[in-house]
Amino acid sequence: MSDDRLIVALDVPDALSALKLTETLGDAVSFYKIGLGMLTGGGLAVATELKQEHGKRIFLDMKLFDIGATIESAVRGLAQFDLDFLTVHGDPHVVRAAKEGAGGKPLKILAVTILTSLDRADLDAGLIRPGDLPDLVAERAARAFEAGADGVIASPQEAAMIRALPQATGRLIVTPGVRPMGSALGDQKRVATPAQAIANGADHIVVGRPVWAAADPRAAALAILDELRGA
Repeated sequence: MSDDRLIVALDVPDALSALKLTETLGDAVSFYKIGLGMLTGGGLAVATELKQEHGKRIFLDMKLFDIGATIESAVRGLAQFDLDFLTVHGDPHVVRAAKEGAGGKPLKILAVTILTSLDRADLDAGLIRPGDLPDLVAERAARAFEAGADGVIASPQEAAMIRALPQATGRLIVTPGVRPMGSALGDQKRVATPAQAIANGADHIVVGRPVWAAADPRAAALAILDELRGA
């Protein structure tokens, strides 16, 4: 029933809430994202239980950023948890250090390009150099691939540009900022529907609130899966 192109974000307060949600979703969802908000709420314990006891795939969304030696050490430690995906910032020195830390384990290192909650005004406020946002995303993706990233995180609006890059051959594109038709945008600014994201070249979509905040999370997940299969 499940389709691992759909990654459900467990953006809930604690481990008990996360496990209750996964029980509700059951066999409809095979892939989960655990982010910083869950880290102090037992996120790694949830990851281990879902992976080892329930056979789920796990995406740890840490967005690591530091000097190379610290990144390498952190990733080496996290790689022991039998994770599937781990995010780091897309700066080439960070990506290279993360790949070194992964040490040949199956863990995929995904480089964050530009957060889907940001637009050009936000980049200006952060002193990011001028340029069209999609072009900057594609350039960061290309540099991350050249540094060894297994994939990138980008909005579905930039997925087609990234998929067209020569460096993207055989690499993953994972898109947050995915909203089923009629869903509230929340804090996301660069969004698309699940079908649009896949059509644009995404390998996986990340969906949080439209699933866990739904009156019937399982039905919401199944509706997204139906849309993916129709795509």
